[in-house]
Amino acid sequence: MTDEADFLQRVHPAGWRNPVPRASYDLVVVGAGPAGLAAVRSARDLRLSVALIERHWLGGNSLNAGSIPSKSMVRSGRANEALNKGTPCGAPSGAASRGDSFEDGAEVMRRVRAIRTRIAEYCSVDRLSAEGIDIFFGDAGFANDKVIYAGTTPLGYDKALIATGARPRSSDIPGLQEAAILTSATLFEVKTLPKRLGVIGGGPLGCEMAQAFAHLGARVTILQDMPKFLPNEERDAAEILARSLARSGVDTLLNTSVVGVRMVGADKWIDAVSNGIQCSIAVDEILMSIGRVANTHQLRLEEAGITCAPDGAVEVDDYLHTTNGDVYAAGDVCMANMFANVAEASGRMAVFNAFAGGRHRVSRMIVPW
Repeated sequence: MTDEADFLQRVHPAGWRNPVPRASYDLVVVGAGPAGLAAVRSARDLRLSVALIERHWLGGNSLNAGSIPSKSMVRSGRANEALNKGTPCGAPSGAASRGDSFEDGAEVMRRVRAIRTRIAEYCSVDRLSAEGIDIFFGDAGFANDKVIYAGTTPLGYDKALIATGARPRSSDIPGLQEAAILTSATLFEVKTLPKRLGVIGGGPLGCEMAQAFAHLGARVTILQDMPKFLPNEERDAAEILARSLARSGVDTLLNTSVVGVRMVGADKWIDAVSNGIQCSIAVDEILMSIGRVANTHQLRLEEAGITCAPDGAVEVDDYLHTTNGDVYAAGDVCMANMFANVAEASGRMAVFNAFAGGRHRVSRMIVPW
C-alpha cells in the first residue's frame, strides 16, 4: 500500500459505514482536529459515551495541512541549506548545490506525506474506535438544542462541543481563481516544488513557508500590505525575522498591495503597488496566506441558539460555554490564538468544565510565546 493510500485508510477509509448511533450520547464532538481529539479522549477517560463527527479527514488542520507537514518541509529546507553552506564549515566542496540536491522537490513532498501517514496512526479510525469512540463521517448541522445531524443521522446529546477549526481566509483579488493559487489547505498536496514562489501575506505561516521554500532552492518573494512582518508581534521580533529572511534569500516587498493576478502562458503574474509604484512579478506558484476564519457556515448554529461574532467565530465565555449552556466550543473555531497546543488545551478544558465540575478559565491559560 502506498503512503497516500495508507494515510487515507487511517483518516477516512473508503467505504466507511457510520455506526448505528446510541439513543443519546454524553458528548458529541464536531471536528476531529487537535481540540476535538483531545476532547473525545478526555471524555473517554471519564468513561463517557462519545460520538465524533468529521466531514473530511481525522487529524484536522494540524495533521493534514498545518504544523506537521510544514515542519517536515522546514526540516528538509534546513538540511538543504546546511549542505549548501557546508564548505566554510569544513564539509567537502560540491556536497550539494541549489537545484541539484533536491531536484524538483518530489522527494521532499514524498517525505512530507510519509511523515503525515506515520503520525496519522495516533488518530486513526482503528485506534479511536478501539478507544470506544463512535466515529461519524459527514457534514454536521444542529437540528435543535439537543440533536445534531451527522450527515442524515440524528445524534442526541447531553453536551456538545464545537471544534470545527478554521480555514484559509479568501480574497477578492481579481484573477486568483483562474491562477489556481495555493493555500495552506492545498500546499502540501503538490507533487513537486516550484522554482519561483510568490507569497501573499507576511504572517507566521507565510514567512515560515517562504523561508522553507527558499532553503529548498526556490526564488521566493513575499508581498505584505503592512510596513512589517508579523503585524501582531513586537517590532523587534519582526525586524529579526526580516533579517533572517534576507539571509535566506527571500525577496520582500512591504507596504505592498496586490491588485491582481493574471496568467501569461505558463507564468503567473502578480500585479502590485509597492509604496505607490506599480510592479509585476512572474512566478510559478502563488501561496495565499492572509489569515484564517472559523468554520461555522454550515453548522446551523441558530437552531441551537448559538451565536457567532461578525467574523464567524463562535462566541464563548471564559469557561468555553457558548450561548447555549449545553454546548461548548474549543480550538480555532473560537480562540484568538490558532495553534494546535492551544486547541488541545481548550478541548480538554471544555470537557473538564462540562463534566467534572471544572471552573477553568481561558483567561488564565499560560501560553508560552
